[in-house]
Amino acid sequence: MYKVGIIGPECTGKSTLARYLAKRYGGIYVAEYAREYVERKGTTEVSKADIDTIATQLIKTMQGLEDKLYFFDTEFIYLKVWYDYAFGKVPSWEEEALRKYKMDVYLLAYPDIPWEADTARSNGSDAIRMELFERYQAEIEALGTPYYIIKHE
Repeated sequence: MYKVGIIGPECTGKSTLARYLAKRYGGIYVAEYAREYVERKGTTEVSKADIDTIATQLIKTMQGLEDKLYFFDTEFIYLKVWYDYAFGKVPSWEEEALRKYKMDVYLLAYPDIPWEADTARSNGSDAIRMELFERYQAEIEALGTPYYIIKHE
């Protein structure tokens, strides 16, 4: 099994890239459950319980993996940074899940695509997008997982 995490701030082409790579390399695209959840909820305002629900779904997905190539559009670094950014604290189970279900490699999307509003997005300022990018990068580096920055120049 090989897991590729596509990570980055909102509106950086992650979903498009993950779908493309899965098709191109015969892998499996794992959709961003967080987007589906927020759209179904009807608001970008989320609670800790909401993030816990998203994480629980991701754990179920991870536990059901077979020996194939996967491209993840949501993973635990994203959830860890979301917790920290929104609530200033990360639950201990999140750290455990991050290490247990870590990716083999990350593709970190740089925020160089203009942000477009939609029903599941809430962090459109350039400053916030860059702050989130730097947080994701720091988390990947702390794990010691290989990564590549993807720019759309």
